[in-house]
Amino acid sequence: MQNMIPELTDAEVPAWWRELGLPGLADVHVHFLPERMERRVWHHFEHGGPLIGDGWPIRYRLPVAERVARLGELGVRAFSALAYAHRPDMAASLNDWTLDFARRTQGCLPSATFYPEPGVLDYVRDALGRGARIFKVHLQVGDFDPRLKEIDDVWGLLAERGVPVVVHASSIPLPGRCTGPTPIAGVLARHPGLPAIVAHLGMPEYDEFFELAETYPNVRLDTTMTFTDFTERDMPFPARLRGRLRDLGLAGKVLLGSDFPTIPYPYAHQLHALDRLDLGDDWLRAVCWDNADNLLKLSSR
Repeated sequence: MQNMIPELTDAEVPAWWRELGLPGLADVHVHFLPERMERRVWHHFEHGGPLIGDGWPIRYRLPVAERVARLGELGVRAFSALAYAHRPDMAASLNDWTLDFARRTQGCLPSATFYPEPGVLDYVRDALGRGARIFKVHLQVGDFDPRLKEIDDVWGLLAERGVPVVVHASSIPLPGRCTGPTPIAGVLARHPGLPAIVAHLGMPEYDEFFELAETYPNVRLDTTMTFTDFTERDMPFPARLRGRLRDLGLAGKVLLGSDFPTIPYPYAHQLHALDRLDLGDDWLRAVCWDNADNLLKLSSR
């Protein structure tokens, strides 16, 4: 499945995407968080704990300005600032922070989140009014069923507006009571036009989430951490799905995601992992820029 090409370094990334004829990279799965929350998240990943076992070192544990500069050096022209709430009374303030961060950070897509709680529809409408262009929910960390009636109107509003939402719906790193394809499939049955982006290609439930992307016109998948040496050791991508992966990418259904900065390897390794799949330059162009451009109208910004 993997061809033998030299490992890519961060310094070589701009030449890599220029050779493909791209204007840069679009990464829909990047995290920037308020400082206090970020410290807690980083501690969790570095020291391990529930859901992630022993944890891993964070490759880009840098001040905010240096991380933004690093993305610029890599040529990431468009990126999200995904935050997500794990309890009530968090989401609205997180949206204040992420929307302000996008306002003052070149290349950052105005990002927002929500949680099933009183007033959720009001603050989602407010975030949209302030320019939110991409949302994130984490069903494992948030530990809520996406089919709850409290957020049904939110899903409907996002479907109506055509605003994508990155959903961590799969059962990694461990299954939860609200993870797996069934809960989010219930949402899609009610809102078939919802522009959902399933994080991590739905790993490890690749088959089921690929089927959702093939069934619903606006369901997409992001590549976050997939095909890397780190994940292939324990959750290898099934070779039998390679053709479907290629078809989905060329159909606009696969988008570049990285989980920057909370990754244990260089950013370039995610791109190298995609390149060594040997699915063709058209596929790489679609995944690394064109599909996000078509969804988020990046070229018109």
